[in-house]
Amino acid sequence: MDRAELADFLRRRREQLTPSDVGLPPGIRRRTPGLRRDEVAMLAGMSTDYYTRLEQSRGPRPSMQVLASLARALRFSSDERDHLYHLCDHAAPGRELSDKHVGPGLMHLLAKLDDTAATVVTDLGEVLVQNRMHSLLVGDHGERRGWERYYAYRWFTDVSARAIFPEEDWDRLGRRHVADLRATAARRAGDADVAEFITKLRSSSAEFARLWDEHEVAVRLSDTKRILHPRVGLINIVCETLLTPNAAQRLLVYLPRPGTDAAEKLDLLRVIGNQTLAPDVDAMADPFG
Repeated sequence: MDRAELADFLRRRREQLTPSDVGLPPGIRRRTPGLRRDEVAMLAGMSTDYYTRLEQSRGPRPSMQVLASLARALRFSSDERDHLYHLCDHAAPGRELSDKHVGPGLMHLLAKLDDTAATVVTDLGEVLVQNRMHSLLVGDHGERRGWERYYAYRWFTDVSARAIFPEEDWDRLGRRHVADLRATAARRAGDADVAEFITKLRSSSAEFARLWDEHEVAVRLSDTKRILHPRVGLINIVCETLLTPNAAQRLLVYLPRPGTDAAEKLDLLRVIGNQTLAPDVDAMADPFG
């Protein structure tokens, strides 16, 4: 591991970013260019002390998970992401369809949507990154690991994942999950991670197995949802999906449904934020996809 090169690379990339590049307010006058170390640490979900040690050529070799978080926080391109892995003596992740690196363009767009709930997921529904409004609306995915990060897996294996939807909507939403996964499986026929995911779901949920055998197919580009939020009540949402060129990742944007009071409720949620929502939001499930 080349600690000196890693420290220099992180510091120079940090200095090239402004708060507006990553969706942060400008704050008070800055003595140095770019982001502060504590801001990068916050964006990457790590302690300021840990990040500071990396920029000071100290500390242990970062894990691949830590490097992935740093690459997203610093808005690295795929080439810069690979360079970061190589500096730490890790093999760079492949750039096949299942690549989970969120590029700087998507990260920049997500930051600009600061007043709109939005998230980036893989084509299998794994949550890669959320903005603040998305976390407030449906819960924070930051601490979820493994299969728990996948919408469809939680929908079919954890009953609490449906708690924020009216029960009469469950069948329709479950079918939408399966139909979209069918389309992805056909497009990526032969991919091991897709086959593993479907096998896991079939063995874990009789409901999923039954719906899968019905062979319904529909790419999920737009949908309507009703969210039973614990603080602001029922919210009628339109979910729009934007695909990357290879369809490997999706930007999901949640908009108020016209003709309802959703806009007013989302405005209220934005204002009260974590001050009153933290206890409930932490426990909320995020079953969207």
